[in-house]
Amino acid sequence: MDGHAWLADRFEEHRPHLRSVAYRMLGSLSESEDAVQEAWLRLSRSDAAGIDNLGGWLTTVVSRVCLDTLRSRAARREDPWDVHVPDPVVTGADTADPEQQALLADSVGLALLVVLETLAPAERLAFVLHDMFAVPYEEIAPIVDRSPAAARQLASRARRRVQGGAPVPDGDPVRQREIVDAFLAAARGGDFEGLLALLDPDVVLRVDLGTPSGGGFPLPAGASRAVHGAAAVAGRALTFSRLAPFARPAMVNGAPGAVTAPEGRPVAVMGFTVSGGRIVRLDLLADPERLARLDLAFLDD
Repeated sequence: MDGHAWLADRFEEHRPHLRSVAYRMLGSLSESEDAVQEAWLRLSRSDAAGIDNLGGWLTTVVSRVCLDTLRSRAARREDPWDVHVPDPVVTGADTADPEQQALLADSVGLALLVVLETLAPAERLAFVLHDMFAVPYEEIAPIVDRSPAAARQLASRARRRVQGGAPVPDGDPVRQREIVDAFLAAARGGDFEGLLALLDPDVVLRVDLGTPSGGGFPLPAGASRAVHGAAAVAGRALTFSRLAPFARPAMVNGAPGAVTAPEGRPVAVMGFTVSGGRIVRLDLLADPERLARLDLAFLDD
């Protein structure tokens, strides 16, 4: 095996970890792949023989690329619409590995990713690297151009925001699925009271259409894409009732969710957060361009 092939094999060993780091940093599957690919390009141009800790070196490179991307987003204000749902990781409900899904739900539930997107770029990086991947502050500090003490403060501020903003899902996935399935059944049946019984009084629904037109998704003209309160969310769910029969159970970022696909064409991915026995968050992605990039091969089964 020549040196380039050996290096490529070593890189592939680290690719899953690097994808995980980038996805938690960016909440975008395509940008995460770009960050990982950039790490490979930089490695292939480097003197790999002089790298003592390849995994640490690659994690640092990916982190720097992600930090640049986050800062560029903030400068461009590239999300002009009032709601943005991070790219969901979607798998079939019947084929998901329970252990993998539990790990994914614990670390990157959609509700958590939404809160992460409210953090400053350096705060998000410090929190993700330290709290999710146990990277020491001494290694985070040079990436954000701060002292280790300052990196610790960045992560601490982020942690407070996350603890105050991201609901903790219930621990029983079977019960979560029962609640989500009951919600979908109530929506199909136009059962307003049934929907209310499943929703937390302070539930939040967020709908990301991607564009003002939303690719034809049935959002009432002038309606807000962020809805608060059980009655308002139940009412909005009834406006989607004609699509409810086409909702297929799925796992969305490790938690029970659904993909709405009339005639096999995906028009929405729904992520649910169940806490305290009720639905506290619904995150709905209906951006046709982003849906087209998701791996939804299980719909063909």
